[in-house]
Formats: sequence, C-alpha cells, structure tokens
Amino acid sequence: MTDSQGAVTAAEDLREREAELRAEVAAILEEAARRGASAAEVTVNRSLGLVVTVRRGALETVEFTRDQGFGITVYDGRRKGSASTTDASRAAVAETVAKALEIARHTAEDPAAGLADAALLPRSLPELDLFHPWSLAVDDAEELARACEAAALAVDPRITNSEGATVSSVQACRAYGNSHGFVGSVCGTRHGVSVAVIAADDAGMQRDHWYTLSRVPGELDDPEAVGRRAAERAVARLGARPVPTARVPVAFAPEVASGVIGHLLGAISGGALYRRASFLCDALGEQLFPERVRIEERPLEPRALGSAAFDADGVATRPKAIVEDGRLASYLLSAYSARRLGLESTGNAGGVHNLRVADDGLDREALLARMGRGLLVTELMGQGVNGVTGDYSRGAAGFWVEDGAIVHPVQEVTVAGNLRRMFAELDAIGADADRPGNVRCGTLLVNGMTVAGS
Repeated sequence: MTDSQGAVTAAEDLREREAELRAEVAAILEEAARRGASAAEVTVNRSLGLVVTVRRGALETVEFTRDQGFGITVYDGRRKGSASTTDASRAAVAETVAKALEIARHTAEDPAAGLADAALLPRSLPELDLFHPWSLAVDDAEELARACEAAALAVDPRITNSEGATVSSVQACRAYGNSHGFVGSVCGTRHGVSVAVIAADDAGMQRDHWYTLSRVPGELDDPEAVGRRAAERAVARLGARPVPTARVPVAFAPEVASGVIGHLLGAISGGALYRRASFLCDALGEQLFPERVRIEERPLEPRALGSAAFDADGVATRPKAIVEDGRLASYLLSAYSARRLGLESTGNAGGVHNLRVADDGLDREALLARMGRGLLVTELMGQGVNGVTGDYSRGAAGFWVEDGAIVHPVQEVTVAGNLRRMFAELDAIGADADRPGNVRCGTLLVNGMTVAGS
C-alpha cells in the first residue's frame, strides 16, 4: 500500500483477514468432497513484506511483496494427488481441486497415504503472541539501514566497502484444514536488520556480516550495534592463514553450531529413516551424546521464531525431549513417515519448532580455556556431509587457539570427522547462544577432529 507521501509501507494488518483464510479453507474442503474426494487437506498462505537495502549510503532497492498460495491435497482411498494455485477465484480453486483428483486417480495406492489421525489434532489453539506488525515507511527503513551501514564503515579504516545494509518487515498468515473437521490458522511477523562489509589490508580482503531478527520490532538490536558487530568480525579475520594438519579439539561457534545440530535433525527425520538413508536408523533410545546433554523442542514459546501450535499435517505440537541424558529420545515424524515406520506422528511435519540445546554454563572465555589448543570455527563452506554414513568434511574458517586464547585468524582449512564420534566426544556446550533462531545452540566443543591445512 502507499501512504500520503507516496512511500510504500507495511502498515496493513493481515491478521484482520485470518477469519477469511479459514473460510477459504473450509470452502475448498467442501468443493473436494463435492467432487468425490474421500478426504482432503488444504493450506492457504498469505504474506506481505517490505525490504529496503542501502549500499554506500545510497538507497539501492525497495521491494514490496504480496503473495498468496493455495495447496490442495485430495485422497481417493489410499491414492493421493496434490495441486496448487495462486488464484483465489472460485473457478481457479475448483479447477485445482479437479486436477488434484485427476492426479490421485492415476496414482498407485500407498498404504501410508492419508490424513493424520483425528485424535492427534489440536482441540484448541493457544495464543502464542506471534503477530507484531511494524508500520514502517520506506524513508524510515532507509534511515535505519543507512545508520547500520554507517556505523559499520566507521569502526576501522580497514573497512573499505559494504555489500549493503537491509531492513525487512514481513507478515504472514497460514490456515490449514482437513476433512476431520479441523481448521486452524496462525499469523506471525518477522523483522530484521542486517549488514555485510569488507575489510582489507596488505594481506588481502575479508568479508563478514551480522544481523538482528525478531517478531517484535522493539526487540531488535540497535542498527548501529549490528553494524559495529559486522565490522569487528570482518576486521578480526584480516591476516587469516592456514594451519598445519593436526588432530585437535574443534569448537563450533553458535553461528555454525546450529548447522551441526541440523545434521542430527536430518538424520532422525522420518523421510531419511524410512528410506534407510540415515546413519541413525534404529537409534531410538541409543546413547549418542554424553549423559549431561539435553536437546528439547519447545513449540509453544510465546513470541519465538519457530513457534507453532500445529504442524504441516495439522497435528498438535507439544514440548518434548529430542535427546535426554545423552540418549536419542524422539524421532521427527510426519503422519506419513510415522506410518511407514509403524509409529505415531511426533508433530514434526515441516520440521522442528524452537529447538533448544542446554548449555554447560561456560562463557566463551571459559570454553576456550577448556579447549587449550585447537580451532574455533566461525564459518563453514561446502556440503561434505554424508547422511548415510555420518562422515563429515567441511571447508572452514575461524581462529586458532593456543593456551586458551585466540592467537590468529584461520582460513583455507578443512575440518573432518564422523558425526557419531563428534556427538559422542562433545566435551562442552557454551552458554553463548546470542542470536534468536529456530535452533538455538551455544558453542559446541568437540574433543578431537582432523584439521587439514597447509
């Protein structure tokens, strides 16, 4: 929409149309039943966003987005067909339902196909306080982005260039319903400020970035603080060099530790398990980590970025331990993958919701002292992880540590090991998870990995 000065804003409140989304879902379900589907499920998504980018003090881009989509899945017994459209008209929806049914009737039967069990659907939806719109005009967003970038460029004369600072504000609403009679909806917001800069000296150039992200505009970090943090990170990387190949402790800083935990999540997801494409097949109840390790899912946290009262199948989410006393306590299953495994859905169709890794109470200084000598990884490159065997090999950059203190930046090295062994040899988890996210984890200190350098 446009204000009186002609500036694009994100002032519209999508939540006012939440009831309309639920009504659209119900109408599509009725259409599917009228056309002969034995069951159906429907997802309707709408989003509205503003993204403003400034580079070198000048406005570079302004993006205003308004998207919607209808995902329709129908069943003909144990045959399944899916189709989607962005057109909300009655004729387009009817045609999409017909196409989905046509697909279903030409598909082989699948004993695992079908809606989630009705008993697993939520009876009521809690208020999670996820919707906090930001009335943000382009001029205001531009000013915030310019302040963020200027703060970064002022930190050190070796900050020579900027890849731009961005301010964003997005609203999204999702409604889901199925033939069991469940129709639920959720609206949420996500706001952010980010910047990436380049530092240079006689030895070369280094790039780094930083950001702040929240559902609530007032809970974002100051743009100037974001800019300074990005610049400090870039300057700290100047003079980076390889290190000799050695087997040493490796610490994964929070910005990459969540990715290591992500490999665990991928290995215990239903799709990987029923395909027998995981190094953790049949590992439920197995001791994977030291006994003190606990990893839990908290889907009902107010205002959290990953909160959801129901998953993509409509199954009610619930707090649960994924790892307890170091043992694998739960898989991550959708309705379909659970049936393939002869188990029950865990409410994880679409992924996890607010995964939290309990820490050992060590700050960064104490954790590096515990490490003694080794590599602190702050960036990972490449995709060298084998989900079937757990073999792990990634390009890395970060800092070399001697006697518990950082001595110089490192680049052009590879860290290698096996995820099972990395989990088993997890020596400490830092209390330094300093950024919001769906997966929150402090620095992970692994006792021994191969660091291959010069």
